[in-house]
Amino acid sequence: MLGLGSYTFRWSIGHKGLVPQNPMSAFDLLDVAMKHNLSVVQFADNLPLHTLKSDELDLLFYKAQQNGISLEIGTQSFNVDQVRQYIEIGRRVGAKILRVALDGPDAQKPIAALAAEFSSVIPNAKDAGLRIAIENHFNYPSRQMLTLLEAINDPQIGVCLDVANSICAGEWPEETIGILAPSTINLHLKDYVIVPDPYGVGFVIHGAPLGQGRSDCHAVLDALPSFSEMSVILEHWLPHGGDLVAACKNEHVWLEKSVAFATSQLGLK
Repeated sequence: MLGLGSYTFRWSIGHKGLVPQNPMSAFDLLDVAMKHNLSVVQFADNLPLHTLKSDELDLLFYKAQQNGISLEIGTQSFNVDQVRQYIEIGRRVGAKILRVALDGPDAQKPIAALAAEFSSVIPNAKDAGLRIAIENHFNYPSRQMLTLLEAINDPQIGVCLDVANSICAGEWPEETIGILAPSTINLHLKDYVIVPDPYGVGFVIHGAPLGQGRSDCHAVLDALPSFSEMSVILEHWLPHGGDLVAACKNEHVWLEKSVAFATSQLGLK
């Protein structure tokens, strides 16, 4: 199932003090998914659903249902109380995936302690019909993620595989995918380019519309034999470029190009 996430519109929603005049709302994101005939919308921590009132959550769920769109939810960092809160939000909006990105203090916890905390919420997640997908986030190496999953040892917990995040952890995507593909239950698909500094002082890695960078999207899907059973969330690392208005416009352009590539070249829908 092809979809988009709230980080597809990092600048249109607002990020770290850079907020547009009319920030995109949860309902606006749903409208964009409808426009592109997408099947899934994943709300992450940059558009937190716990800030919505109960009647707004109900309306969001109703609108998604009426248009054949599945909703997924997400948090940043692992906090037991917040995850339990989001499990209940997931139950309310019919979500099947709760994405968690380990970042900050939680990523520094010993594996045994973190596994115990994850295990404590598994009964709640099962009761809500929700699987928890841990994203390979920048500084959490894939082998450490695998050790964590082995310690939890429950199919209710799997991986939200981001094909490019782990470059920051010293892994090329092929290594990350090889390690985490068997445990993947949710996919973040993005493309990237590597641009040499004009003075030869290193290089910069940033995003590109899907199909216009270095990501071997066909190889990613081939590594995930069950990808047809999971949601594929389109994301991108669109540089800000010093012009917030232009960046917001470009997010729509990049999404259109990425959807076109995903549907015509990858056969996703």
